[in-house]
Amino acid sequence: MSLFELIGLLLAVAALLGYLNTRFLRLPTTIGIMLLSLAGSLVLVLVGLFVPSIESFAENIVSQVDFEDVLLDVMLSYLLFAGALHVDLSELAKQKWVIALMATVGILISTALVGTATWLILPLFGFEISYLYCLLFGALISPTDPVAVLGILKKAGVGKSLETKITGESLFNDGVGVVLFLALLSIATGQHEASAEHFGKLFAVEVLGGLSLGAALGFAGYFLLRRIDNYQVEVLITLALVTGGYSLASHFHLSGPLAMVVAGLMIGNHGRLLAMSDTTREHLDLFWELVDEILNALLFALIGLELLIVANQFSVQTFLAGLLMIAVVLLCRGIAVSVPVLTLRPFRKFSDGALKMLTWGGLRGGISVALALALPEEAGRSLFLKLTYMIVIFSIAVQGLTVGRLYRSIGRREEAEKNPPGGSEK
Repeated sequence: MSLFELIGLLLAVAALLGYLNTRFLRLPTTIGIMLLSLAGSLVLVLVGLFVPSIESFAENIVSQVDFEDVLLDVMLSYLLFAGALHVDLSELAKQKWVIALMATVGILISTALVGTATWLILPLFGFEISYLYCLLFGALISPTDPVAVLGILKKAGVGKSLETKITGESLFNDGVGVVLFLALLSIATGQHEASAEHFGKLFAVEVLGGLSLGAALGFAGYFLLRRIDNYQVEVLITLALVTGGYSLASHFHLSGPLAMVVAGLMIGNHGRLLAMSDTTREHLDLFWELVDEILNALLFALIGLELLIVANQFSVQTFLAGLLMIAVVLLCRGIAVSVPVLTLRPFRKFSDGALKMLTWGGLRGGISVALALALPEEAGRSLFLKLTYMIVIFSIAVQGLTVGRLYRSIGRREEAEKNPPGGSEK
């Protein structure tokens, strides 16, 4: 099957699933498409028990899609830019310390906790994996996915302050998480020795370099946009900025995700206010919203279809280990976000329900799956891919569907505590 035919088929599948979700399920688009895609994969697996050729044909098509390359090298740049484009920089600045701590210290804590817990738990189910490989799993599952978070929080009705914390963390922590994953992977594969110097150099080059490149790209885009008033050309400039900028970051081994986030923030704030007419602003928003929706639909359809690849490889032990790891990852997430919040609590106010929301609203998505696919087979790739898959499905389907309800429940409880029945009576 040619590349054009494959893209056409995937678009047709995503469009059909989107239609069915809008027409019948009426769930948030990302969740609905993924659940329908999962259901379709399960049906094909069941049909394959009686007609093996059908399942084999479907598996062959899905296997032609390199999920890791498609997401990390193609989709991610556009999705991150589109997400950052609509984040209010002034609101982000108000939450800068908690976001910075959660995206750095929080990721390190979560990686260490999940890695250690995984190393202790897996032998209970008959799996012997080295501690370094378990840390790799901790690094790939710890970052919250901005694609999943941005799409779902829009529909959940979460308050602005809390939405900014969760969204801001998700936009930045995946870049830090990828750098940490690559550093551990280079040690695991023998490319580098474990040393503070190696980690420090990689962090400086990847993270600081990515942030600097993003700022330079954002300024260049702003400079060009301010000097013309032609929305077709201005949309084209932003498209070129993302495509060329991400390629440039990859070429110089800088963090492309962080570069796209910073560039998107600059264009979406200073560029939007000072360099665009109302007409340009409207068309730019519509264009990137459409790009975001289409790529989200494709991504979550692919996540569901990937079940065809791993479904027949599940054992009872793997499934039970996956269920336990869902709880472990949530617990480690809660501890990891508690440290920044408790550190900053003497200096600023946090609502009583902030920790619950930050824990439950930290969704995992396609980035974790892509990083799991990047693991070498000797690093437990097959096992960790299945565990990652279970955690991602739970995160999007269960946490994503209930995060709005949890927020409203916390809000009602806090309101009742402030204004108890008969509280004003003497």
